[in-house]
Amino acid sequence: MSIQRTRPRLPARYAPLVTPLVLSLLMTFIVSLISTLKGVGLRPDFMAVWGPAWGLSWLVAFPTLLLVLPIVRRIVGWICQPVP
Repeated sequence: MSIQRTRPRLPARYAPLVTPLVLSLLMTFIVSLISTLKGVGLRPDFMAVWGPAWGLSWLVAFPTLLLVLPIVRRIVGWICQPVP
């Protein structure tokens, strides 16, 4: 008989903080990667250039998302019909 272990999870009350955290990490990763590749190209020191760019991008994006996400949710609520 095998024992299934469940992964520990954060309580639901943390979702409003975790959502912009994950979103900002993924978006800044992708956007800064593309922007840095376009700006300097793929060169030997690419990671040394891109890493700080990603870090700075995230430092700006995360608090910005915390501030604007409630506004974005209201706008989406005006545009989209609620789920029945």
